[in-house]
Amino acid sequence: MENINENKSAPSNFIKNIVIEDLQEGRVKEIYTRFPPEPNGYLHIGHAKSICLNFELADEFKGKTNLRFDDTNPVKEDTEYVDSIMEDVRWLGFEWDALFYASDYFEEMYNRAVLLIKKGKAYVCDLTAEQTRELRGTLTEPGKDSPYRNRTVEENLDLFARMRAGEFKDGARVLRAKIDMASANITLRDPVIYRITHAHHHRTGDAWCIYPMYDFAHPLSDAIEGITHSVCTLEFEDHRPMYDWVIEQCEMETKTRQYEFARLNITNTIMSKRYLKLLVDEGVVSGWDDPRMPTISGMRRRGYTAEAIRNFCREIGVAKANSIIDERNLEFFIREDLKMKAPRTMAVLDPIKVVITNYPEGQIEWLDAEVNAENPEMGMRPIPFSREIYIEREDFMENPPSKYFRLFPGNEVRLKHAYFILCNEMIKNEQGEVIELHCTYDPATKSGSGFNARKVKGTIHWVEASNAVPAQLRLLEPLLLEETDNKDKPLVERINPNSMQVVNGYIEPNMKDAQAGDKFQFFRHGYFCVDKEQGNDDMLVFNRIVSLKSSFDAKKA
Repeated sequence: MENINENKSAPSNFIKNIVIEDLQEGRVKEIYTRFPPEPNGYLHIGHAKSICLNFELADEFKGKTNLRFDDTNPVKEDTEYVDSIMEDVRWLGFEWDALFYASDYFEEMYNRAVLLIKKGKAYVCDLTAEQTRELRGTLTEPGKDSPYRNRTVEENLDLFARMRAGEFKDGARVLRAKIDMASANITLRDPVIYRITHAHHHRTGDAWCIYPMYDFAHPLSDAIEGITHSVCTLEFEDHRPMYDWVIEQCEMETKTRQYEFARLNITNTIMSKRYLKLLVDEGVVSGWDDPRMPTISGMRRRGYTAEAIRNFCREIGVAKANSIIDERNLEFFIREDLKMKAPRTMAVLDPIKVVITNYPEGQIEWLDAEVNAENPEMGMRPIPFSREIYIEREDFMENPPSKYFRLFPGNEVRLKHAYFILCNEMIKNEQGEVIELHCTYDPATKSGSGFNARKVKGTIHWVEASNAVPAQLRLLEPLLLEETDNKDKPLVERINPNSMQVVNGYIEPNMKDAQAGDKFQFFRHGYFCVDKEQGNDDMLVFNRIVSLKSSFDAKKA
């Protein structure tokens, strides 16, 4: 194992150090991890961290990773979620070595439960859920035994078989592990390991009406598959003794170990499938892939790249203590990934027409501009220029303050990639609003001509009017308002009313054939992605991925 530290794919962390030690000491021969989502919703950015950790850990040490669906709760699960999860994992750039479902092991799990009953380690309990909670005790007081705890092995075997046969209604009985009602760890106070649920399962149909609980099914699934390192988040730390108890008492051949790491928390971001489902069900968002959602499918639709998400997950690392990551950290990696890939172009979001009165009527001139100034290999793009153009309304002021260097009466600015123009006249409507500007241009100032007779301080972008392509642009902000003032309010009251602002503008004509998922940098406005849905009359719809700049510096975070 001399070269075990070579070709590291991510910075060192305590889990990687455990793996290295296990391999060096010979405790395991091959690393085997798994990503085990429950198919009850779409994956979010928090799951991306777990996906990257499990797959990259195995990849680095030439091991294997399974994708396993923890499908033990048929009431909440659906094949729609199964399909979306597989798509998300593949989109992130990973391929599993084997695909499994917890439901593959239902028969073996049942047999292992029977083994526990025969060993006197499990019993059928008739208490209601409320009665069970009342007897469980508190952090400072021990629990009390169920009156059914001392049923005979024969009675328990009979009742458990009848539970499987469907004789009892939902909630009438459960199977509980017999551990210790006085344990300081409440998880070990005779937890439920099977419950009755008469519901159609997305894979097994109506073959079963009893289903194993997570704390029973999960360690058994890991052990059956030979998982060497079961990596999960910190909320399962108190469940580790139960995990070990199940593997030991069920006499599993593989002695899998569980290791916990801090889950990913991001400012102003919902990191709960339950709450994300609420937003979908309540119509707060258009669906799981709404571009404002922190789901992987929502981020993909918005224009986030898999490379950026992977780099982000590697950079934040794997820790033992929970913390909150600034959302701008993720945005930093998006910009870093897109800046060399995204073609540059110009878009006007709030247009005002400019007529260049001394430019020949009916003439269209084609100018050349770099597709991406930071990546010359992407070549050049043609831009039309004529007598009429659109500029941003915010780039003109009738009575500007000092140090305003954009367009105003009597001032000259540079049109990016084109000429200097001088504002001569304003046209107003009856309400006194400026609706059109009349300007003149200086032919000698053409971009690239080397003109330096005079300087201008302002450069603005524009789109030629006759060839401009109408577009709808969605300006996206976080779904949640700042947490400092709203963290105790109900979720619906914490939703940012300005999370999506829709504007209609114009884009360069070279973008008229852009396809869903294509990404661009709009000069001054940010990075944008073509949405999968078209607007009215096939109008292109763009989602803003991120703005161009942020005050956040990931290297100093």
